[in-house]
Amino acid sequence: MTIRSRAELMLFATTFIWGSTFVVVKVGSPDISPSLFVALRFGIGAVIFFLFLLKQLKFIEKHTIKSGIFLGVMLGIGIVIQNYGIYQTTASKAAFITGLMVIFTPLAQLILEKRPPKIGNVVGIIIVTYGLYLLTSPTGEGINFGDFLVLISAMLFGVYIVYVDIHTKGKNPVHLSFVQVSMTASTALLILPFEEIRFSATDNLFIALLYMGIFATVLTTYSQTRFQKDTTPTRAVIIFTIEPVIAAVLAYFVLDEVLGSMGIIGGGLIIVGILISEFSDLIAIKLGLKVKPEE
Repeated sequence: MTIRSRAELMLFATTFIWGSTFVVVKVGSPDISPSLFVALRFGIGAVIFFLFLLKQLKFIEKHTIKSGIFLGVMLGIGIVIQNYGIYQTTASKAAFITGLMVIFTPLAQLILEKRPPKIGNVVGIIIVTYGLYLLTSPTGEGINFGDFLVLISAMLFGVYIVYVDIHTKGKNPVHLSFVQVSMTASTALLILPFEEIRFSATDNLFIALLYMGIFATVLTTYSQTRFQKDTTPTRAVIIFTIEPVIAAVLAYFVLDEVLGSMGIIGGGLIIVGILISEFSDLIAIKLGLKVKPEE
């Protein structure tokens, strides 16, 4: 197995875990309130990172701590909002809507970095907007409050991705991940006084928390940091794009969720729009068109 093949296999495993988290959150939702779920999930991840980095803690630089705090607070707010949304909609719809962060990222770049979206981004946005309409309104019921919350979280994640690009330069990725995960847990804890706390120590919840803390937090963070550099960004994004498909398949078998024909078409359009937005430059090059280099 080549280095690239191994890396892409690990990224696929990472994407599978990401897709499964929507189902796991739904499984645990009856037994725990949304913010407490996030706090415990990332708390478990922070403890594992702490034990792994015990001898390196004194070497974490101040600028890494500042960036980790900033990114962790933003991620914490986004994931808490997303969890509230997942609790009120289906895992399948939540996964496809979350995928829209790939579309919101170029819009965030326009505002934060003054980098205007390209024509492919605009076409992608139009396609995913119609796909979102079909996904959330297949029977004319309209977007529900849970869908709306997940959409807000996807917007925040788009902004978060831009700030990750800004704040990760020149920093130890593992140190930054530890600080960020710790702050995400702390942010969720700060939100707890504002929610009606629920906690039932069931087997389902115990398994869900361990899975989310170990696999969906620590393992995926390490895997993406370790292996994404061994393949191309283009191939990585293609792998990541199948996340909502994985979520929809697992939701069908585990939760008996069915999107319906219009929902499936809408989800498909969202993926097509995301791919067009991501690979518009490559498409233009293949067609022999001139493309302005990415700054």
